Amino acid sequence: MKNKILSVKNLKKCFHDKKTEIKALEDISFDIYDKEFVSIVGPSGCGKSTILSILSGLEKQSDGEFKFSKDVTIGYMLQDDSLFFWRTILENCLIGLEITGKLNEESKNYVIQLLQTYGLGDFMNKYPSSLSGGMRQRVALIRTLAIKPDILLLDEAMSALDYQSRLAISDDIYKIIKNEGKTAIMVTHDIAEAISMSDRVIVISKRPGTVKSIYDIELSNKSTPINNRKCKEFSLYYDKIWRDLDVHI
Repeated sequence: MKNKILSVKNLKKCFHDKKTEIKALEDISFDIYDKEFVSIVGPSGCGKSTILSILSGLEKQSDGEFKFSKDVTIGYMLQDDSLFFWRTILENCLIGLEITGKLNEESKNYVIQLLQTYGLGDFMNKYPSSLSGGMRQRVALIRTLAIKPDILLLDEAMSALDYQSRLAISDDIYKIIKNEGKTAIMVTHDIAEAISMSDRVIVISKRPGTVKSIYDIELSNKSTPINNRKCKEFSLYYDKIWRDLDVHI
């Protein structure tokens, strides 16, 4: 039986200015299970990123509720890697531990082990300017993992990369998250990325965003994101989600 780690019920978010109220989210409900990888897709402006902001505590919902099944640590990975150019790769990865007062010999060794395990050991004492965009995103992920989060929130974490780099880093990020046994919620505009990486895909409608549909992604011979794009069911999911998005060109 799957263990539920997060329950979201009837979430609503409104933004106000002096004259008007804008409904960003309306009646958002879904569950997330332990070690699950879930993607959220939807049209631009539908409130996808707002959902992550609410779950992380950066925004306050207008109504509804969300509840974690236990005390959890949340890691938030954004589109911009936000690495400090004057700090080495290792020093960048230790920032979260420094801020939370958890930096010690044991936690530092854990980060070094992550860097070595995921192909960045030789770059620990180098600076971000010496890394490719894909490698910088891998560093950003390890920086996020350094605090040992229970849930990872990925907000368009690969959208700044070119197509080839994005494919490669999607494989890297997927493998790292699965190897480390983490739960992940990813916001993306890329339907193919969502299908190839996810256990489930949540489709959000145009604003005010509501849950239009949720797909369990069941692929034959499921393996890495790049190989998952070759599965026979891939195009069927793509077509269904594309139709759900109701995008007019």
